[in-house]
Amino acid sequence: MSIATARVGSNIAFIKYWGVADATLNIPLSNSISMTLADAHTTTTVAWDNTGTLDGDVFVLDGNTQSPARSQRLTRHLDILRGLAGVTWRAWVTSQNNFPTASGIASSASGFAALTVAGSAALGLDLSNSRLSAIARRSSGSASRSLFGGFVEWEQGTSDADSVARPLYGPEHWDLRDVVAIVSGEEKKLSSADGHLLAKSSPLLAGRIDHVAGWLAETRTAIAQREIHRLGPIIELDALAMHSVMMTSNPSLLYWQPGTLEILQAVRAWREDDGLAVYFTIDAGPNVHLICEAERATEVETRLAGLRSVERIISSPPGPGPQLLDEHLI
Repeated sequence: MSIATARVGSNIAFIKYWGVADATLNIPLSNSISMTLADAHTTTTVAWDNTGTLDGDVFVLDGNTQSPARSQRLTRHLDILRGLAGVTWRAWVTSQNNFPTASGIASSASGFAALTVAGSAALGLDLSNSRLSAIARRSSGSASRSLFGGFVEWEQGTSDADSVARPLYGPEHWDLRDVVAIVSGEEKKLSSADGHLLAKSSPLLAGRIDHVAGWLAETRTAIAQREIHRLGPIIELDALAMHSVMMTSNPSLLYWQPGTLEILQAVRAWREDDGLAVYFTIDAGPNVHLICEAERATEVETRLAGLRSVERIISSPPGPGPQLLDEHLI
């Protein structure tokens, strides 16, 4: 077998991607900006069967072999790589997340980015990170951003040529922390991929999209100048706007749980009453990401641990781009 293993960080979007302009190519309705995470990552081994032994692709996620129905999206993604390499080989894929899967911590971002990097490396494809970003985007839009470390912007574009991510600053630029408060590690009932298709049914979508360009500009400036008090209000506003679109789509998507709201109210109280510089954002799930500077992270973690709804805390600085590993999971 031709084999390779990649480790790729998840990312937390400061300005979100929600809804698609072109569902076939997975072109978004706007740009988005994120921070790649060092300590929330996916490790994936792809072994291509060049002997013809496998009848179909085999996917093992966190020790569990996935059914053909759950593997269709992954097989379609491998078809892209097979097409580029001009082969029909089937693959054995083993993947592990060090954080809860499909619960609002962007496991599809790190997962499809890792699948893209490992799969192409095992095939001997010599592709730039920009090209890999475009490939990863086809199956998970946010995966396009995990092809780069640090602070990253995904350009909306119109095609595979220009709907790609690009690095803004490396991980050393700003010592931020994403302190993730996990209130539930259960897999969400409706995936983000399906949720994106519902966005246009919300009467609030147009209002959010009309404001995104300004929010993006403010976020770029805040990151460039390393101003947490400038970044924070914008990421909170965009997160609430995105979830308002979700809640008013048809059918309505309500990812929040009681613990989600407990954390949001606590964060605002810590900031307003105690002057603690911490801000929240939420991806498509119930878990809350608290963004602060490194010197505040321990205090944020301690306060979170005192909330009854918090099951687990993951704290991560900005992380690197994809890494190819010598040790394999197979």
